[in-house]
Amino acid sequence: MSSLLQSRTPSLSFSSSLCSTPVIRPSAFFLKPRSGSRIPVVRAKIREIFMPALSSTMTEGKIVSWIKSEGDVLSKGESVVVVESDKADMDVETFYDGILAAIVVNEGETAPVGTAIGILAETEDEISEAKAKATSQSSSAPSPSAPNVEESSPAPKVDAPSPAVAAAPAPTSAPSTPGKVVATPYAKKLAKQHKVDIGKLVGTGPFGRITPEDVEKAAGITPAPKSNVAVPAASAAPAAVPPKAPASFPEIPGSTVVPFTTMQAAVSKNMVESLSVPTFRVGYPIATDALDALYEKVKPKGVTMTALLAKATAMALAQHPVVNATCKDGKSFTYNSSINIAVAVAINGGLITPVLQDADKLDLYLLSQKWKELVEKARAKQLQPNEYNSGTFTLSNLGMFGVDRFDAILPPGQGAIMAVGASKPTVIADKDGFFSVKNKMLVNVTADHRIIYGADLAAFLQTFSKIIENPESLTM
Repeated sequence: MSSLLQSRTPSLSFSSSLCSTPVIRPSAFFLKPRSGSRIPVVRAKIREIFMPALSSTMTEGKIVSWIKSEGDVLSKGESVVVVESDKADMDVETFYDGILAAIVVNEGETAPVGTAIGILAETEDEISEAKAKATSQSSSAPSPSAPNVEESSPAPKVDAPSPAVAAAPAPTSAPSTPGKVVATPYAKKLAKQHKVDIGKLVGTGPFGRITPEDVEKAAGITPAPKSNVAVPAASAAPAAVPPKAPASFPEIPGSTVVPFTTMQAAVSKNMVESLSVPTFRVGYPIATDALDALYEKVKPKGVTMTALLAKATAMALAQHPVVNATCKDGKSFTYNSSINIAVAVAINGGLITPVLQDADKLDLYLLSQKWKELVEKARAKQLQPNEYNSGTFTLSNLGMFGVDRFDAILPPGQGAIMAVGASKPTVIADKDGFFSVKNKMLVNVTADHRIIYGADLAAFLQTFSKIIENPESLTM
């Protein structure tokens, strides 16, 4: 019992009358206190439920739904809220026992990673204090609008340029230094050239300085060309501000603006990042008659064409590890020990790439079963981070839609992505000049040219083509 009480000592707080006591013995908790003395008070903790980082690329999350309501008693490890990350919807568990005292971020709202989305109290006595804390946090949220007022307030200070208008009478300050002529070098040159007594002129420039225009006026020369040029130059300065406006596009009547979802924002960010990678593309036609025949045999057993292509890709990558490599720092190769095939899947409101991990080590039937499970989880937005962010090579197949060819954008952090088109009947001439019709599909590979060269990609595609045209090895 003594050790138990000592372990709780750090969570105790004492009143000021006990601060002079260096040590409080555990037995003090069981003694009847004397009149007028104070006893130690055990304060329950009020904890915040934070928005978690559910993936390495997540910066903010959206509250899909609260599983628990305010006032519910929670147990450690119990799911409290469903959060939409940039790739999936995931349950968030509590790390402590307690009572959900207040919800700070409501359903449908977003919050940055690390901010409080709920308040947890240990006992009912602390619920009111927890709610007050939640209210203070929510009331402080609109405070960012305050800087807008502060930003707009300096605007009246634009009146400061008015002294520039008052600077015109400044020539009256010239006589303050009698006998001294203040003029620009070019004005002095013009005065000498046109034989103008510069000492008799009154300057119209800043602080009474004599300008070339003053000399030309005294010499009877009309400075019209310069004045006309000077005026547009002055008006050109304000005109330089509008060029920032082209960021806004003209509105089309009847159009509707729909904000990105969390997933769509992540896809947009990744696509922009991919533009910084130097890529090249290689296309390769492959006969698919043998693959089509094999597919008809294994289809009743639950094998999909995606599983066949993923298996063939993994087997080819095993022979060409550089195509499975990654350039992470722009200075080195990262050879991946695992061959993880990410396959692009279109889901409602976005795009995600479930990963078939160690695809080269799984047999075709187990790979198909695994793929079916991943697709179901992806469409239910229940994928775990390691099930969508661990790919080393990506496969994108639009052949089922009749698309014969397309280019895919390289995902950040990978070395290559293969776009697979539809298999279509094609007329082929053999070496003897005889014509025949065979099914062919065209694959296009987009690769990071920093680590993968043309010869590397050509060799990989040759190996992949041989596996597809002789697919018996896929079922071994």
